[in-house]
Amino acid sequence: MPNDSRLIFADHVGRFYARQYGFPPMAGRLLGYLLVCDPPQQTIDELSQALLASRSAITGAVKLLESHGTARRTRAAGERMDRVGLDPADRQPRNLDSAIHKEHAALFREGLALLTDAPPERRAPLEEMAALAEFLADRLPRLVDEWHTHRDTLRASGKLPRPGA
Repeated sequence: MPNDSRLIFADHVGRFYARQYGFPPMAGRLLGYLLVCDPPQQTIDELSQALLASRSAITGAVKLLESHGTARRTRAAGERMDRVGLDPADRQPRNLDSAIHKEHAALFREGLALLTDAPPERRAPLEEMAALAEFLADRLPRLVDEWHTHRDTLRASGKLPRPGA
């Protein structure tokens, strides 16, 4: 059973992910708990007990986190039940793929084509959204490169663990 501070942290993560990303609160709570639980892989029953939630609520949250590439299930040889933990591949920053922003820009430009004869104030929101998407698509590859260089420096100095550590 987790201590109260871990549950409070899980609740804080749950509220943040619900507010910022529209996650169901249980999915955010599960994510928060997986960040601090010990051992780092837990069964559905252990998660259900720890988070004071039903097995079905935990299973639904696990499925959602799996679909986002945040959590994954594993099963050791000889075990009869899955263990859920954070997906180690999920350490990469989200929404930094410039292709996504190029696609956003194209969608916004498609909308602007529908408003060709509209007054400027009607076109303004789409114009700005398209400009932002194009700006992000242009700048993000450099920012990701800078992050990787910075991360490697932190790893070399011992301030961040090396992969697999």
